[in-house]
Amino acid sequence: MPKGYWIAHVTVTDPDQYKLYAADAPLAFKKYGATILARGGAFQQMEGDARPRNVVIEFPSLQLAIDCYNSTEYQAAKAKRAGAGVAEIVLVEGV
Repeated sequence: MPKGYWIAHVTVTDPDQYKLYAADAPLAFKKYGATILARGGAFQQMEGDARPRNVVIEFPSLQLAIDCYNSTEYQAAKAKRAGAGVAEIVLVEGV
């Protein structure tokens, strides 16, 4: 079964508020078997618009990635992120 991935590009505008999200979101990731492959760190933008925070999270399947995003746990964490920045998140199936 192909793995599933979250790919997120984020601009944090309120670091203190964003920390509340960052503290709670891993609870959902753990529940759905996620492995964080990249979070922040150095990057090189090759095309398109850059955001300073880039995240890649691997799940056992795309369905588990979707289930995690829609979970009560993640939605509660996401609510704490509201107003703390701008995020673009896409869920994709691996090969």
